[in-house]
Amino acid sequence: MIQTISILGCGWLGLPLGQTLAQAGYTVKGSTTTSDKLPTLTEAGITPFLIKVGDQLEGDNLRDFFQTDLLFVNIPPGGRRDPDVEETYPRKVKAIVEMAMRMEVPELVFVSSTGVYGNDNTTLDESAALNPSTASGRALVVIERYLQLLRAPRSTVLRMGGLVGGSRKPGRFLAGKKDIPNGEAPVNLVHLDDCIGLIQSLIKQEAFGHTLNVVADGHPTRAAFYTAQAEKEGLEPPTFKGNKELAYKIISNEQAKALLAYTFRHPDPMKF
Repeated sequence: MIQTISILGCGWLGLPLGQTLAQAGYTVKGSTTTSDKLPTLTEAGITPFLIKVGDQLEGDNLRDFFQTDLLFVNIPPGGRRDPDVEETYPRKVKAIVEMAMRMEVPELVFVSSTGVYGNDNTTLDESAALNPSTASGRALVVIERYLQLLRAPRSTVLRMGGLVGGSRKPGRFLAGKKDIPNGEAPVNLVHLDDCIGLIQSLIKQEAFGHTLNVVADGHPTRAAFYTAQAEKEGLEPPTFKGNKELAYKIISNEQAKALLAYTFRHPDPMKF
């Protein structure tokens, strides 16, 4: 039975997730890399820990943090900010997992991304081949395959679509930009509320050990979505140029909905 949850990475997702789980009655521990944020975690009902992740973990009371029923690993690769992400990111996550193994953490949930898939111009489910086009995506694939080899902790992988909601206002992403390619390609997005809601369902049902796509039901085009969102924010809408050959993917969420009997709160990105 899950009673204590440790969230490594209390940022855009981890902080509101931790607050929601604490309010639901779980004992929640959370990490941040900056001491200024420790009071914010406390106010959210989360026991705060200052932990920095590199080739090794640095922080006080690491053993206490890793004494948990479930470890939620929410450390994004960093993308363009780290030119060596394909080497540095797997080392960071492996350091986390090795500590979890030493502390005999039974369950681990890893936040991955739909960026592990390629633009195959079709609908993709969790059984599709992984063919990432970015360094961050390739780094995530390395970790996913590493986790599959482990007997313990049992690993659950959540491949999340483009993250919106909360402080992430999609109207600002492309506002005012011109001649953006691939405007007719469908988007694969998920709202913060559904990230939290689906994770809550996963934990409550203890439906661990799976790889799940976490994306909204609807897949409007890039042009339709980002134009509408910019207009909602009162910003200059972007313009898109036509493409004879689209490069896209449509990510299916059917497996997650079926496994968890989950209904997305925000199924239509046009209404985000």
